[in-house]
Amino acid sequence: MKPLISQLDPLDLAVIRSTQGGLPLEPHPYAAVAARIGTTEADVIARLERMMESGVVRRIGLVPNHYRLGLTANGMTVWDVEDSEAERLGSWIGALDFVSHCYLRPRSLPEWPYNLFAMAHGASREEVQLKAQRIGDLLGSACRGSDILFSTRILKKTGLRLGE
Repeated sequence: MKPLISQLDPLDLAVIRSTQGGLPLEPHPYAAVAARIGTTEADVIARLERMMESGVVRRIGLVPNHYRLGLTANGMTVWDVEDSEAERLGSWIGALDFVSHCYLRPRSLPEWPYNLFAMAHGASREEVQLKAQRIGDLLGSACRGSDILFSTRILKKTGLRLGE
């Protein structure tokens, strides 16, 4: 059973509050967090590891702003592949350097036949289409259909935020 937020101690909550907006951009970010909340770097790391193991924190990852990097064309490529092969094929697609995330989703037949999703970024729609073609080439005959859903606006990417 996953712990409730009320079961976290005050220092766990301080770690969450201190990192929820992002880690400091410096050589030792966990040491900076530790100094800010009055503990040690090792304690911050151990607490985050424990919270990840228990499911309180799902992941720690980089969230780039693709637009500031010049990647203004963002397309969710969607693929119809055999369910029994989807996980294996998805691992190939997820390993491509231009795919920021790749995941499986259930189909919603007959309207939505796609079960494999991969986000591709580029400086233009044409670049994203070429990248989608590379994915299609990799999938080969395992792909029964595909489409690209291009982003039309920027959505704020944040997780849960705890108040003070």
